[in-house]
Amino acid sequence: MKVLAWGRRLTPEAAAQAGVESCELDHLLRSSDVVSVHATLSEETRGIIDGKRLALMKPTSFLINTARGPIVDEGALCTALSSRQIAGAGLDVFDTEPLPEGHPLTKLPNVVLTPHLGWPTDEMYSQFADAAADILLAYNDGKEVPRFIARH
Repeated sequence: MKVLAWGRRLTPEAAAQAGVESCELDHLLRSSDVVSVHATLSEETRGIIDGKRLALMKPTSFLINTARGPIVDEGALCTALSSRQIAGAGLDVFDTEPLPEGHPLTKLPNVVLTPHLGWPTDEMYSQFADAAADILLAYNDGKEVPRFIARH
């Protein structure tokens, strides 16, 4: 499988080290069979996958978003899915969580929806358990409770 990658700070050297090919976002969207979003939500990434960019994707392509809902323009995605502009989507994150009852995404046959639980790996669950144990042990020993920041 050929893996393309795009990121605002991704260097060709880092891409090569990861075994992927660095390219521009529009090229990635035009060329990929599956686009998986792993960006951090910021003002730069909010809505970066909009109607114009969804239109670049092949009609046989799938969009997967387990990052943050607002990175993908939800209205434009609904339009792309309902018109079969793209083949389908797998979504674990939404503009509003939980996804409101009766939302248009819940009515589309070419989308798989999960309640923001698709991103963790077995390794992450292990890290969660270790962090929880560290907090409990510190509290029990009267020590300063460590602060952890989830990163995904």
